Amino acid sequence: MGNNAIVGQSGGPTSVINSSLAGVLQACQMRGAEHVYGMLNGVEGLLNERYMELSDKLGSALEIELLKRTPSSFLGSCRYKLPDFYQNPEVYEKLFDILKKLDIGYFFYIGGNDSMDTICKLNDYAQQIGSNIKFMGVPKTIDNDLMLTDHTPGYGSAAKYISVVMKELIRDATVYGNNFVTIVEIMGRNAGWLTAAASLARGEDCEGVDMICLPEVPFNVDNFLVKVERMQKEKKSIVIAVSEGVRLPDGRYVCELSDDARFVDSFGHQNLTGTARYLSNVVAKNMDTRTRSVELSILQRCAGHLSSRTDITEAYQVGGAAAKAAFEGITGKMVALKRLSNDPYQCTTELVDISKVANFEKKVPMEWVNAYKTDMTAEFLAYARPLIQAELTPIYINGTTQHIIRK
Repeated sequence: MGNNAIVGQSGGPTSVINSSLAGVLQACQMRGAEHVYGMLNGVEGLLNERYMELSDKLGSALEIELLKRTPSSFLGSCRYKLPDFYQNPEVYEKLFDILKKLDIGYFFYIGGNDSMDTICKLNDYAQQIGSNIKFMGVPKTIDNDLMLTDHTPGYGSAAKYISVVMKELIRDATVYGNNFVTIVEIMGRNAGWLTAAASLARGEDCEGVDMICLPEVPFNVDNFLVKVERMQKEKKSIVIAVSEGVRLPDGRYVCELSDDARFVDSFGHQNLTGTARYLSNVVAKNMDTRTRSVELSILQRCAGHLSSRTDITEAYQVGGAAAKAAFEGITGKMVALKRLSNDPYQCTTELVDISKVANFEKKVPMEWVNAYKTDMTAEFLAYARPLIQAELTPIYINGTTQHIIRK
């Protein structure tokens, strides 16, 4: 078996995905890997033999520390759907030839659901051909929708950003004392974990959002209007958090009611933007009120200045745990986070079968949603609040944040 390791990043980035990269790199080096390579733009880049020696750019403690504070994917990403090997065996043959040339014994992929599917397929193929390469999945997604893990690195920081921004928007919306409806669109295709995080804005200094709309709850536009009208009779400024993926009872996304063009990626995922804008227009046409739509968009996943220290620490830990397991001879697993307690918050890592994670989605439990399906319960707050705790201050130079990048 080869003594070198290779690591890639895939799917949508987060503000802490590079902390997982740092964890994999340093753990591999501690365990004697001669070379640790980074795929440039994931498996898609590797198929084009695009990779780098990580120690060339990340050789010092300062560079590693800066990497942890740099959002987005240092190695670049991809949304490449690996075909089934019985349909396209030449892709696998080419990929494993490249791994053999690099003398790879350990393969790590940092990503979400689709990335775990890639690891699952590569591990299955390795078993079929008798390869000794160890394949490990390192969890990452702001969507928090991976199965068998309490939460995913990336979610805590995105939730922290959403809670802070929602408080600021609520303050802004009350300035003029007029009737005003603000609808904020938050990421989340089929799972509402991010939108649920808007409930974290509520506190002694903030009344919180007035309505939360999750993809898990069928959405009726007429009922939505009735609720908004009723709420505005009681208060002038209404702030609503709505998931981009809310669906009508017939299964269509609400954003499909607008005229916006829809891009579909290689995994069949639609671009779902426009939900808040559509609903804002509906409210404006039917009610005597001013409206505003706000789309948080990719700010949720790249706001490194609002990263959670808890999130950064756990992202680093899952990277290190993946390397430890692989060097101990384990393959075909994903590192999961296992919560031990909420107060005090304690969490550890464990290994789960990649086949039980790939292509499954974890939804928000309905018992964590109130009876009116418009807000989150205390149980959700107890779950989410520990994940947004503490900060790791960015390194500032000339008044702005400093990042580490590939040249």
